[in-house]
Amino acid sequence: MPYYGPDEPAETIFLERTFIAGDFLSGLGYGVQLVLFTSCALFLWEQRKTRRQAVYLLVYITLLLLVETLFEAVQARTVQVIYIDNRNYPGGPWQYFLDTQYLAINVIFYATLFVLTFLSDLLVLWRCWVIWNASGKTVAYLVTFFPALVLLASFVMGTLWTLQSSQPGLSLYSSLPLAYGLSYYILSLSVNILLTILITIRLIMYRRALMSTLPTDHAKNYISLATIVVESAAIYSAFALMFIITYAINNPMNQIFLTLAGSAQQIAGYLIIYRLAQGRAWNKEALTKQISTMNFDSPQNHTNTTRHTMLDSSMVETPSSGATFTLKSRVLQGDSFE
Repeated sequence: MPYYGPDEPAETIFLERTFIAGDFLSGLGYGVQLVLFTSCALFLWEQRKTRRQAVYLLVYITLLLLVETLFEAVQARTVQVIYIDNRNYPGGPWQYFLDTQYLAINVIFYATLFVLTFLSDLLVLWRCWVIWNASGKTVAYLVTFFPALVLLASFVMGTLWTLQSSQPGLSLYSSLPLAYGLSYYILSLSVNILLTILITIRLIMYRRALMSTLPTDHAKNYISLATIVVESAAIYSAFALMFIITYAINNPMNQIFLTLAGSAQQIAGYLIIYRLAQGRAWNKEALTKQISTMNFDSPQNHTNTTRHTMLDSSMVETPSSGATFTLKSRVLQGDSFE
């Protein structure tokens, strides 16, 4: 059968395939984000009059969705311009993409990608501060000081990467933008990994405190591996690491991992906010509240009393073992988001 494919090198064809695949996966990620945004927005809207930070979080996720929507629209338009409007460009559609990075559509693409990443990094930094705030504000500021500096450095490198990638004659894969891009994503990944570790350490410390007070089967119900993964936004770090590796070696698969990393980062943020809206996220009160009395009533009417246990009664779920327990705690004061 005759060959009807494009007259381009196999490497370029594979690169274009990954570009289209990344665009498709981006659309899937956007759909997931729409569902999560709707769920979060409904919860936060109901709480807007009683919880001050519900309004702030509602504004945050709305801004996030608007920027993400603009990013998706620009990406879809880019595919149309490259593969439909300029399919006969000398060197092929991909060469057209590389030669026209200065166009507004490409500048918006880089700018929205950078803004989304930075906003998501800010959310994880804030969550780290909130969780460590249980040990005191001084400790929280000391713990988050260095990650904040790294985040500031990533903002500078991201700005340079965006500006250089959109210059005439340059592209995402030119030597200078590539250097800025690697530096930016390495810094962004570093701050996320660092924050992931810090959040994980704090939650594990709290879990051990529970394990030493509660029966093992009950304690495991409060801080699970899934809780740590969600609170620390670890899913983004995994995809971002794969992107950096493939981007550094100039492997076309980096386009797929870039899309996955972007979607994973936004989804991780929505999951954190969803837990906040439900009142299930860990905060200062949840990590420091003193329980005055804890009674465990087993089917054999055996009762144990434990005092001064750190636990948030709003997060208690009845274990599946059949045992029931009653918590008596002081009334939670103030905004539970803080």
